[in-house]
Amino acid sequence: MNAHWPGGSPRSLMISGKVAAGFEAVANALAAQLGRPNAGGAALCVWHRGEVVVDVWGGTRDAAGTPWTRDTVALSFSTTKGVMATLAHRLVDSGRFDYDAPLAELWPEFGRAGKERLTLRHVLAHRAGLHGVRPLVENATQMLDWNHMTRSLAAATPRIDRRGPSAYHALTYGWLVGEVIRRATGMSLSEAFERELARPLELDGAWLGCPSQERHRLAELLLPQPRAAATRGFSAKLAALGIRCAWALLGLDIANSSGAFLPDGIDQILRSERLLDVELPAMNGVFTARALARIYAMLASQGVVDGSRYLSSETVRKASTVQGRGLDTVLGIPMAWRLGYHLVGTTAGLLPGAFGHFGYGGSGAFADPRRELAFALTVNRVAGTPLGDGRLVKIAAAAVRAADRRPA
Repeated sequence: MNAHWPGGSPRSLMISGKVAAGFEAVANALAAQLGRPNAGGAALCVWHRGEVVVDVWGGTRDAAGTPWTRDTVALSFSTTKGVMATLAHRLVDSGRFDYDAPLAELWPEFGRAGKERLTLRHVLAHRAGLHGVRPLVENATQMLDWNHMTRSLAAATPRIDRRGPSAYHALTYGWLVGEVIRRATGMSLSEAFERELARPLELDGAWLGCPSQERHRLAELLLPQPRAAATRGFSAKLAALGIRCAWALLGLDIANSSGAFLPDGIDQILRSERLLDVELPAMNGVFTARALARIYAMLASQGVVDGSRYLSSETVRKASTVQGRGLDTVLGIPMAWRLGYHLVGTTAGLLPGAFGHFGYGGSGAFADPRRELAFALTVNRVAGTPLGDGRLVKIAAAAVRAADRRPA
């Protein structure tokens, strides 16, 4: 193991932490990414065969150049969805709810307008037809009001696209899963998160939002900078046009896709500290890579981590079973949705049997039970697509290759 890892190329940046023999290339892959201009910072944690083989970090946690440290946490956007799914599986595993029970059994107000038979399975597999957030809010600031969002969803009518049943619930997923958790436990969501997930798994840095007393650990979100005022409006319109053209080329319903992601004012929310003050369980989880990797190490080992069982092997099997094939009508690509997780791809190809969730900005985590491999990356430099970017898939490929070369 190494206290410091210098990287393997002139462009690499020195990173800190520990690397097991045979996994040096994984640390090198992170160092190479952090050696790029304006890369910000990141942390990476990998488990293999029930032990931590990579636990490293490096780069800068803010625009001032403050170094990323072992305890730094980062806002991880949609990576949060996989964590919330794991919490939901805990409730099913302990008998407090069932995948196929109507949500209205717990949430009576929800059981109207064609939603009487919608279940947790529908929601976790992005098949509830409630992916549109624009009809629910006049401005994205209303997303900060839990009661407004759950009342609006309870009144909403589902829309199932004739071209396919799967439609990524980019934002609405959080209130749907979150309200089930609140009602099944009788706790606030943050309290349920702490008692049912963070505490039993002994997670090192994992919250919805970020408690005020922990914000000294939080990496600054380095968003793309807006252009000068004279060009800002034009460039924003050009970017929106490019997105719409891409959706059109994929044969997607533009209103359907943009309505799932882009309520008016969403950019203001992303740049506001108010994002850290509330529970938005589709997008505002704050984690260390170490905490994320521990969750997925448990899933990669059939519900057990460090000798303690968190989920039954049968629940893990159900949670990781593909619910349907075909294109997702919001994303325009096959996602092979499980119950709260999607397929996993790397630059070395797709990983059969692996599942996880990646997020806007570049974070992500997954389990690969066939290899007994778990992987997690947190970052603060926002780049890429709503489901990650090239940094993650390159580093993940290095982890897969290292695991495959490790002697039995």
